[in-house]
Amino acid sequence: MIDEIDRKIIEILQEDARTPNSEIAKEIGIVPSATAERIKKLVQRGLITGYSVRLDPQALGLGQVAFIFVKADEEVRACRTAKELAAIPEILEVHNIAGEDCYLVKVRVKNTEALGRFLREKLGKVSSVTSTRTVVVLESFKETLKFPVPPTAGDVIDD
Repeated sequence: MIDEIDRKIIEILQEDARTPNSEIAKEIGIVPSATAERIKKLVQRGLITGYSVRLDPQALGLGQVAFIFVKADEEVRACRTAKELAAIPEILEVHNIAGEDCYLVKVRVKNTEALGRFLREKLGKVSSVTSTRTVVVLESFKETLKFPVPPTAGDVIDD
């Protein structure tokens, strides 16, 4: 279970994982050592699974986002295709989905020409893929890795 203090710590760290314990402690009204202990426990319990850097895709020349529905000719539980897809660097997300298709993947590349090459040269080489449908993103209004955290101590997450 998480309480209001844990919730606030998680929100602060989701905003900026480099926020010093002393600053977090000041914001939530507890001492830095207690803050550090709470963060340690959140990690031990698996609520916090790591820290990462967020990059600006535009600055890296990766302005084109696309979502690709993928059909594969494998048994439902095999997941070989998912593993192959996950190994491709341009693919940011791989989701097993219900419906006609098997997977939904999120891709970031330079532009539509690069997307075409990606579809032919990388996705096309995954032998179990039988077909794809691509949705090109024209503009993104929200992309986040932040999860909503219950707003009050009354809304708890059970272990």
